[in-house]
Amino acid sequence: MKLGLQIGLGILSLIPLLFSVMGVITGASYFMPDGGYPEALDNQLRYLSAIYLLVTLLLWWAIPNIEKHGTMLAFICAAIFFGGVARLISHMTIGPGQPEQFAGMILELASPIFLIWQRLVARKATAA
Repeated sequence: MKLGLQIGLGILSLIPLLFSVMGVITGASYFMPDGGYPEALDNQLRYLSAIYLLVTLLLWWAIPNIEKHGTMLAFICAAIFFGGVARLISHMTIGPGQPEQFAGMILELASPIFLIWQRLVARKATAA
């Protein structure tokens, strides 16, 4: 059960790693390669991408002893979940983004599942 959680989190953590590094490197030009975007938008996107990278690194720090890091995982899941809520607001008010953004939103909104899984792993570790 613990190993499955660790593997699941490890594999899924590669998604924010990829997008955060890509966001820091390319900024808004990823979405608008011809330019025309405000400098402030590029600045904000790169900043948020760096924070997303930190969330990934915190998750990696927690994975080896995931049964002991319920609070950390709760904060990580909250950040990811609220990011999914923000995407949902954008989706409903502005319109759909790219397909990978929609897929990300679904994963983000489902992130509390990993918190429940972690609680089960922690309970089993405590009982042992």
